[in-house]
Parts: sequence; structure tokens; C-alpha cells
Amino acid sequence: MILDLNSNHESAQERIEYARHMIASEVAWVIMADDGLRSAATELVRQGAYAYCRRPPSIRDLRLILRGAHENALLKLQPDKEQERTAARGHDQMVGTSPSIQQVHSLIDCVTNIQASVLVTGESGTGKELVARAIHSRGSRADCPFIAVACGAIPETLIESELFGHEKGAYTGTVVSREGYFEQSRDGTLFLDEIGELSPLTQVKLLRVLQQREFSRLGSNRLIPLRSRLIFATHRNLAELVAKGKFRQDLYYRINVMKIEIPSLRERSEDIAPIATHFLHHYASIFRKTIREIDPDAMAVLQNFSWPGNVRELENVIQRAIILALGNTLRVPDLPLNLREEARDSFQDELAGASFEQQIRDYTLHLATAAIRENNGNKTRAAQSLNISRAYLHRLIRLANSGSYFETDNVELEEAV
Repeated sequence: MILDLNSNHESAQERIEYARHMIASEVAWVIMADDGLRSAATELVRQGAYAYCRRPPSIRDLRLILRGAHENALLKLQPDKEQERTAARGHDQMVGTSPSIQQVHSLIDCVTNIQASVLVTGESGTGKELVARAIHSRGSRADCPFIAVACGAIPETLIESELFGHEKGAYTGTVVSREGYFEQSRDGTLFLDEIGELSPLTQVKLLRVLQQREFSRLGSNRLIPLRSRLIFATHRNLAELVAKGKFRQDLYYRINVMKIEIPSLRERSEDIAPIATHFLHHYASIFRKTIREIDPDAMAVLQNFSWPGNVRELENVIQRAIILALGNTLRVPDLPLNLREEARDSFQDELAGASFEQQIRDYTLHLATAAIRENNGNKTRAAQSLNISRAYLHRLIRLANSGSYFETDNVELEEAV
């Protein structure tokens, strides 16, 4: 960044103030100022600018200063390799502490530096690409390219060209040669997602590549060594596809050397809270919202939902809720209607087996608990929101001591006294 300061220009002082706020960024600043603003330029250098030169500058001197500033900026942008790997590992790590997700982490650590093929399975939205990126970033190939390919999104007529590349004139319309994904990934990792969508012909060609560890572009006989590591993923049951004759058995055994199965979100409900909180902080920052927490009632709704779309659906719900939320807390009304309706139906089903009196009492306690939560423990405001007296609210709290269907709510009512 070259900052031109002219003492005769009316915006000079504004530029100086702007520079004072931005000087600590990763950009290298060079201050160019006339004699009237020399002291201001010197002060900016003291605060972090790279250098100062007189205005108008000597082109030769300015060239030397800019070259030095550029080299200095590049050094700052190249972190220690170990720090870079640690940061990459933290970014790629799946959120959660459940036993099933810890097992996934253990398997990832086992295969990071082993060149065997890995098959990642799981329902849509569970984070299969995240697992592939974790395998890549934790191993010796972390500094090399990682290329993800959605096989089901590429038309069958183009899949071979996309994977293997083509030479000029290989077919109508190819006016230049092009590297395929196998070449682009080089010594890095090639992640082939939705491998079950490949056509039988492409399966045959992929099998040959895996067997021979070499391939050729369309329109060429030159063999190119396969240098990248391959990770495969699918949400379909490949064993069933093999039994139905829709997936080659020999290819299945080639890609299924090491299998990592990701559990669905409903199978690890204890991870919903940390995942939701992670997305809350991430997207609140992106959307520039002041939301810092999820209301306990809203979290209960999230934890009781079945999540057919898994983590991807949870991420979508949190994004939408952040956009709609008005205060610093994400609350039940901010959540989609289908989540709230499922939570209400579940609540009603749980009450169905109790007597009429028990249902009335438990539902009353549930309303009282929700009111106390929404008013951050202030019982006076909670009673006002329910249009009841504070004394009656205290009687409900004492009633909780006798035991009720909502044991968790009772504990919170007791703690509110």
C-alpha cells in the first residue's frame, strides 16, 4: 500500500488517520510525503509502516523500497510449517466428543500417512469431505493440492475428460489440451465423492488406473504415473449395489481397503449442542450479529429433532436463525416451524400416558420453567409474563420438589429459588 501525503491536499489529515487504524494489517505500507508532512510520515513508520520516502520520489529509490516491502510482506505471510499444520488440523477437525466421533478421529489418525485407498461412508450431510480433508491436512501431503470432485454432478459424457484430461483435438470442440483432476492433484489428495454414481464404463477405467497406477489423457497414448492419494466417499450402500450388479465387485474391493463410516447426527445427539454452538459463533461473526448463545429451550428443540439432513441441515438452521434473531440470544421463535412442531408433538406424546391431572401439572411446570429461562432467572418478570402472581410461581417451584415428569426442569426451578 502506497500512501501519498500531500500537505497542500485537503484530505491529507484524513489519510493519516486512516493509516493509523490500518497500519497493523498484513499489508506492507510505504509512506510517500512531502517535507510538510515528514513528521507525520516518520510517526507512521514508527507505528508499523515499512518505510518513508520523499515526495516526489526518485523512481529508482521507490523501486528498491517497494521490492523490500514486498519481500517483507511475503515473509510475514509464511507461517511456521508446524503452526500451519496445527491450524489446518484444527480447521478440518470434526466438532464433537461422542464415542462414535472419537472413533472416526482414531481411524483418521491411522490412515493419514498410509497410502492405502480409503472409503468414507455415511448419510448425506454427515461431513464426508471434512473427513477427507482431515486425512489430507494431518499427513505428509498437507502442503500439496487437495481436490474434491462430485462425481454425480459431472455429465457422463464429460466425466472421463474431467478425471483424466484430454489432448487438443481429442474430440469436437477441444481446441486446447487440459489436465484432468488426476494430474491437477499431483502429489496431493484426490477426493472422489459419490463414487457410486459412476457409470459402468468409467468404473472399468478407474479400476485400471488403480491397478496400474497410471493413466493417459483422452486422445493420447502417453502414460502418466498416478502420484496422488485417492479417497472415495458415498452415501449409498455399495455392497448392495454390487449384489444388484450396478457396481463392480473388483472395484469395490480396490477402494474399500480402509473404511471410515460417519455416524448420523441422530446417533450422536450429545454432539448437537457443541456443533450448534460452533456454527452460532462462526456465522454470527460472518453476518456481523451480536448473538452469543442459544437459549436452553431452543437448544432442547435442536437436540430433540431427528435431523434427516444431518450436520448440513443443522448448519442451515443455525444460519437462518441467526438472520432472524433480534437480540443476543437465539430463541425458540427463531427456529423453523417444522422443528418447533416436532418438539411440540414429542412433548404431547410424552404426556399422553399420564393422567389428566398429571398432564396439567407437568405442563404448568414446563411453562413456568420456560418463563424463568426467558427472563434470565428473574422470577418477578417471569410471573408477569405468565400473568400469575409471584407467590403462585413460588408454589410451582415448591411443587417441583415433589417430583414431576420434567426432572431437568425441576432442578432448574429449584436452583431459581
